[in-house]
Amino acid sequence: MSGTIRSFFAFDIEDAIIVRRLSKVQGMLANTGADLKLVKPQNIHLTVRFLGDIPPPMVDSIYEEMKQLSFAPFEIELRGLGAFPKLSHPRVVWAGIRKGADELTDVFEQLEPRLRGLGFKPDTKGFSPHLTIARVRTGRNKARLAELVRELEDYEFGTIKVECLRLKKSDLTPRGPIYTNVREVCGK
Repeated sequence: MSGTIRSFFAFDIEDAIIVRRLSKVQGMLANTGADLKLVKPQNIHLTVRFLGDIPPPMVDSIYEEMKQLSFAPFEIELRGLGAFPKLSHPRVVWAGIRKGADELTDVFEQLEPRLRGLGFKPDTKGFSPHLTIARVRTGRNKARLAELVRELEDYEFGTIKVECLRLKKSDLTPRGPIYTNVREVCGK
């Protein structure tokens, strides 16, 4: 939509070692021959809530609601791979969140009523903490892909501390999305 901002809330993955481990696994996924669109390392983030297209003047109202959130910095453990909607018919390959899922869910649950108060529709999918690392385009070599995902179901990416929730803008381009931080609130 022209004149709007495609936006979402996320915590960034800013630890270079974790990003390298994620990239290594992405390379392994690509080597299965599956038809994948890998998330670029600089774009890897943990989405809390997708908003869609919003009018620019709404950013300030959203930021006022963000400032009302109450959370402390917390650790998340990234561990294992999985797929949505299911491994036999994958559309998304993700890295799992072991430690920190409750804290992420709490941030999501604090956001939801505040967003409804601004006129956003409720999130009907429910929140499932994960880190998207690849999107599956077609069913090519899906059995090999599924086998690798099963082999890496306990792969340890590591633990990171997340501190700042960001409202991000997504500009879709032929080379992939470009994400820009619009506003942020940090845990205390």
